Amino acid sequence: MARSTRRALRGPGPERDTAVQALKAAAAALIAWALAGWWWKAPMALLAPWTAIFLVQSTVYRSLKTALQQFVVVVMGTLLAAGAGVLTRDTMLAMVIALPVTMLFGSYARFGAQGLNAPTAALFVLVYGTYSGFDILHRFLETLLGAAIGLAVNALVLPPVHSRSVRHLRGHLPEESAALLHTIADGLGDDGPTREEAQAWHDRARRLTDRVTDLRTARSWSDESYRFNPGRRLRRSAPVPPAADWDFTWDRITSHVEAITRTLTGAAEGRSDHAALPDPALAIVAELLRAAGDVCELDDTLERSTADAPEEDDTASERGRDRQRALRTAYAAQARLSAVFRERSGELPDALAVITADTIRLLGDLSEIAGRAPDEKVDSEGGAEQSEDRSEPGRPRGDSA
Repeated sequence: MARSTRRALRGPGPERDTAVQALKAAAAALIAWALAGWWWKAPMALLAPWTAIFLVQSTVYRSLKTALQQFVVVVMGTLLAAGAGVLTRDTMLAMVIALPVTMLFGSYARFGAQGLNAPTAALFVLVYGTYSGFDILHRFLETLLGAAIGLAVNALVLPPVHSRSVRHLRGHLPEESAALLHTIADGLGDDGPTREEAQAWHDRARRLTDRVTDLRTARSWSDESYRFNPGRRLRRSAPVPPAADWDFTWDRITSHVEAITRTLTGAAEGRSDHAALPDPALAIVAELLRAAGDVCELDDTLERSTADAPEEDDTASERGRDRQRALRTAYAAQARLSAVFRERSGELPDALAVITADTIRLLGDLSEIAGRAPDEKVDSEGGAEQSEDRSEPGRPRGDSA
């Protein structure tokens, strides 16, 4: 708790977001009680702050959705309880009739967690013992008042925008991918990796694919936070998340890295006579993966999305040239690896065939983040011929964003 408090006071983050939402919920409840209980003196003023608390959700869209769900279940719970009370004129018998029905009604999946408010509303009606039309109308009005206050507070007072997780994950994916590729390149010695080293690489690669899954979830959460959010422009500290097109590219890149580590694991374990990589291929694969790691490390899509100063543009241009050089090196190594494969194709080198195909696919997707046109060819000196359609450094061809 002390650490969370310090983080909330130190700067933006999930701890501060939680604290802000908690204080907003408390403020909404106080405002609702001041209007319904202190000023209006409503007979069931409790319903207003009770509803307001539940409607300060993590996104404005979720607040609106929760408001509709809660109003429906409160109306149904109140009507069923009032009907049972009028029919039996006995609180215990009315509960026997109303509670099972409201519990079943509230369990409908579309109501989500708000479904439990149906039996709760029924209990309020039956315990207070007021079933008249005037009392029921008051309950509906108090619920609507609390819903309106909760929605207004959540949408207009520091409206929640969740783009920080997208930027955090999107920034760490290239770094972690580069670190893994460099580690693999360093570990591919003359004798190849040990079984334990290859398995450790494969575990790290699988965690990279988990990162992509987390990024996809965070992207969905971020998109939801912008829906029906009239006050999002008031949050000047909330940067716009990077474009979603890059998520799909990195999804493929991490899948290719995982496939490469799977092949290296099989080669280290020696599962068949053709599982091991031939000696000339080890050094070539190491050079290729090291250059591929450099391309990942130099990815600057997040920096470019917020770069305004001329010196930042110069830095981005320099990084773009470095990416191009690293990509040319990787393609040159790929050409040599393909030549080794063609020379040994008659020997059925299974692992060599698989890793050659995996690295070709990896470089194809790395070309997108490096801004290299897919139809460029590697020349005989290890360079790359420039296509007529020159892409902006760091941006795939055809991207007009």
